[in-house]
Amino acid sequence: MEDIVNPDVVANTDFKVALVAGGAAGTAVDIMLFPFDTIKTRLQSEAGFLKSGGLKGIYSGLLSAALGSAPGAALFFCAYESSKSVFNSFSRDQHFQSFGHMAAASLGEVTACLVRVPVEVVKQRTQVVNTGSSLKSFRLTLNSEGIKGFYRGYTSTVMREIPFSVIQFPLWEFMKSKVSQETGQPITAWQSSLCGAVAGGTSAALTTPLDVVKTRIILAEKGSSVARGDIVFVLKHVVREKGIRGLFSGVVPRVIWISIGGSIFLGVYEKVKILTSGLL
Repeated sequence: MEDIVNPDVVANTDFKVALVAGGAAGTAVDIMLFPFDTIKTRLQSEAGFLKSGGLKGIYSGLLSAALGSAPGAALFFCAYESSKSVFNSFSRDQHFQSFGHMAAASLGEVTACLVRVPVEVVKQRTQVVNTGSSLKSFRLTLNSEGIKGFYRGYTSTVMREIPFSVIQFPLWEFMKSKVSQETGQPITAWQSSLCGAVAGGTSAALTTPLDVVKTRIILAEKGSSVARGDIVFVLKHVVREKGIRGLFSGVVPRVIWISIGGSIFLGVYEKVKILTSGLL
């Protein structure tokens, strides 16, 4: 007699695997590559790299990043894997599935940013404003702006993350598919890692202007024109101030950070998925 698999159990297992694998991957990347993030943020700040601290206190804000990494990444992958499965169930056509990967990544980012943006606000203000600790940045934001202050830059962050993921994840999935076809074997963690590095670096370079805008909005003085969060206005403001080159401030550390990060993030995610899929 054949085993009858309850689809609800399968879906629940997939959800738990994505939760654990996503959390592990996000924490690994954010802690290991935090200095690159600090350098990138200081290069993009209006005050400039040196006035924002240079290479001093390069781990400022690490606590907020460490605490927010797991839930943010876990939320993303739970939403991504769930919605990707739904889209893939409609058609096996490769073009349709690429569209499904884009839509799934977008849904994942909108969901993850509910956690990611408050973490980013606290982290970047600690990196640049030099409050001394993540806890002090949290209290300062809460006292001066209330809960809304933690979501300043939500729109600009989502507008950065969606194009990033729309490039990264379909490219990652496409490369994994091609590698699997060439080898005739399921994708391995290290192969997924290499695909993640290429996909991440490409996405990082192309979306740097949106990252600059997000950083400027989060770090802007309360009540200023930049703090209002108008993306087009901030883009024009940066160009007037520093020219087109200003839109690519921090592009080198960002590409290095996200290439390595994409390798670790997606490699760890794939490895933990393999290890936990039979256990959860």
